[in-house]
Amino acid sequence: MQYLYYALLTVVCWGTYGVCMHTGSVNMGDKENGRIMAFLWVGLAYFLTAVIAPLIILKIKGGNVAFWTYPTQGWQWSLIAGTLGAIGALGGLLAFGKMPSPAYVPVIMSIIFAGAPMVNAVVSTTKEGNWAFVKWPFVLGIAMAALGGYLITKHAPKPPKAPPAAEASRS
Repeated sequence: MQYLYYALLTVVCWGTYGVCMHTGSVNMGDKENGRIMAFLWVGLAYFLTAVIAPLIILKIKGGNVAFWTYPTQGWQWSLIAGTLGAIGALGGLLAFGKMPSPAYVPVIMSIIFAGAPMVNAVVSTTKEGNWAFVKWPFVLGIAMAALGGYLITKHAPKPPKAPPAAEASRS
């Protein structure tokens, strides 16, 4: 059951990730380079939490800190995973730069977090060779995730549009 607590921790962290990333990029004070600077700070945070912290934990636990001596297949796949995560973070920041207003942050994050489980389901099922065992609820779940992403995107809360200037002056 402990796995559930860690999964919920991830949900909370990743659920607030986009809002924090957008807020950081906007507050960089540089419309042109703010997103790239925010990405740099995200990378620094990754370095602190994903490089320094594990080395400290390994050292405390008496584990092997010579990470380059671990099996090649293990570190190569882990490096690919980290690269995909970083490219994904950059993609999110670039999407923020092209959105029409800050009200679209939840739309972008909903597309990402509804789309990612669908990609994960297809890639994992393919990797494990389990397509012969797929049942209809699995396909329905993928379709529901797509529908959920669409509904959130289509019906995201947005402030009402301002009345036209001529109508506003008559009030």
